[in-house]
Amino acid sequence: MTGGVRPWKLPQSVLVVIHTRALDVLVLRRADAGTWQSVTGSKDFADEPWHETARREVLEETGIDAADPNCRLSDWYLENVYDIYPRWLHRYEPGVTRNTERVFGLQVPAGQPVCLHPREHTDWCWLPWREAADRVFSPSNAEAILLLPQWAA
Repeated sequence: MTGGVRPWKLPQSVLVVIHTRALDVLVLRRADAGTWQSVTGSKDFADEPWHETARREVLEETGIDAADPNCRLSDWYLENVYDIYPRWLHRYEPGVTRNTERVFGLQVPAGQPVCLHPREHTDWCWLPWREAADRVFSPSNAEAILLLPQWAA
């Protein structure tokens, strides 16, 4: 590390399914790929608690503060381990090919304002959970959204 800047992404990330009580799901269009997804992002440092990574990424990408008393951030204690897409391998230390993704849900009030980070996302929409699962690019994201009814109950 030089000057406090980490040269490589850590292969530990969060996936946060943001939803309303009615199970409408927020999906975001990636600026770099044009695909749709939930909030995702890597830990800033190895010892960063999962819930802090989730809260930080949600705030950075959507402007939503998961610590707001009207919101409920839930760790689903699910982890997906998958091969990093070849197009993203250059972001990781040489030899790193797999990522561990921890899944969270974030219930927000209906009508929750969204303020996108323009370098990360170009559009957003709220969709009923089944439609959201069909819209997202990542299989692990779709699977997480399909689990939403049991976690939100």
